[in-house]
Amino acid sequence: MSHQEHVLGIDIGTGSARAGIFTSDGVMLAEAKTSIAMHRPVEHHVEQSSTDIWRAVCSATQRARESAGVTSDSITSMSVSATCSLVLLDKQDKPLALSPGDEAWNIIVWMDHRATAEAAECTATHAAPLRNLGGVMSPEMQMPKLMWLKRHRPELYAQIGYAGDLGDWLGFKCTGSVERSVCMLSCKWTFDPRPGHGWDHDFLKQIDMQDVIECARLPEQALPVGVALGQLTEEAANDLGLTTQCTFAVGMIDAYAGALGTLGRSLTDAPERRLAVIGGTSTCHIGALPERREVPGVWGPYPGALCDGFVANEGGQSITGALLDHLAALFSASSEFGDDLHGALSATLLERLASGDPAPDTHVCPDFIGNRSPLADPDIRGTITGLTLDTPRESFIKVYWAAATSLVYGTRAIIERMNAHGYAIDTLHLSGGHGRSPLLRKLYADGTGCRVVLADAPEPVLLGVAVAALAAQANGEVLSVANGLTPGEHVLEPDIAMHELHTSRYAAFKKLYAGRLD
Repeated sequence: MSHQEHVLGIDIGTGSARAGIFTSDGVMLAEAKTSIAMHRPVEHHVEQSSTDIWRAVCSATQRARESAGVTSDSITSMSVSATCSLVLLDKQDKPLALSPGDEAWNIIVWMDHRATAEAAECTATHAAPLRNLGGVMSPEMQMPKLMWLKRHRPELYAQIGYAGDLGDWLGFKCTGSVERSVCMLSCKWTFDPRPGHGWDHDFLKQIDMQDVIECARLPEQALPVGVALGQLTEEAANDLGLTTQCTFAVGMIDAYAGALGTLGRSLTDAPERRLAVIGGTSTCHIGALPERREVPGVWGPYPGALCDGFVANEGGQSITGALLDHLAALFSASSEFGDDLHGALSATLLERLASGDPAPDTHVCPDFIGNRSPLADPDIRGTITGLTLDTPRESFIKVYWAAATSLVYGTRAIIERMNAHGYAIDTLHLSGGHGRSPLLRKLYADGTGCRVVLADAPEPVLLGVAVAALAAQANGEVLSVANGLTPGEHVLEPDIAMHELHTSRYAAFKKLYAGRLD
């Protein structure tokens, strides 16, 4: 690759689409972001529009390229990471709307929990694919969501001509290829990429979804992350402001891009000790080993989901940053902290922490929409204990502190579960919005007792996508590219005295689960 060539990384998050322009050695020249609309027609239903997302992707791409000052033809490859949201198209490849409105709400968002009953039915089969899901099917997976559509919206299910993960849909939109990423198919569709496995037709028959492969236009094989999917179509190139000479590389789920951007070369150095923690609206915890490990309550093992040669396990918390935002919306006193609410609270709590626990009697169970890991129970609900008739401001500060610590204790419980099944995690590679919070950074170190590694890359998720884009020009050698591009890092060591404080709080946290975490 010449010095004049660049790559484009697209990350489609829950609330926005981001575009980053990178040099061939992984330096980000510019980034742009465009917001995405969200639709909540009823409780537990969360929807988006692929038309709106495409507009956001195109806008962010054009503005990032202009800001970087590079020409369209200098961008020779691109890739994508995205949330695990389910895109529905009709048989003419047009958006298949779930709800009426100005936008064609044709995406069931990853956090949508309408299919809780269907997920429980999948779990009750005890079928072989569940061994790759920690033993429990989540309502955030795609099969339960499609089961729900078939059962509750049969007229809409009959119209489906394409159903795919958001990242795979973007590849289809850009190239016309209906091939899928091994990351998306393995993690969210019950596809097993190991030789001789693939789709489990007995399982699909058990859940009355034997027609889903044809209905959703699912392939019989999955493509590795970072291989070339195809060239941009003329229409896609025009919309994006690029050229048809740009190669689209097979992408991955957003959390896996963050893991790739932060773990990088560390995958070859005691990987059993390392856990990528990608914290934003939700939090994902990704470990990867050369061999297969089954961890109850933790998704995976997923061969190749991160890169060839490694098998991933993925823990998670469905709402983390979103929980802090939700609590701020519940407490009127949050308005007293100005526009940078989280920054102001971070400073306040760090100052108070110097004198001890800011709220020793206040505790939160953060699972307001269920526990993804390690209990894999979508029916758990949130709890706040220890409230008094304090001032609204003080009550809010204490609840915010208890919620922030609870997010880290949830991570600690996931680490304990993984360490009991073949890992020896003592190092967290933190990225996402949580990595930019001074409070959360310190809590992750002190609350878990682990070293926290922070990459010097401004946007590790976009860097991970750039690795996939560059791999398309290096025979799909993702790990080789990552080894050459992973940025420097700095390490935050845990404070032993603070760890003792958190160990006491963690014991109280576990009591909220009535012994299920012991």
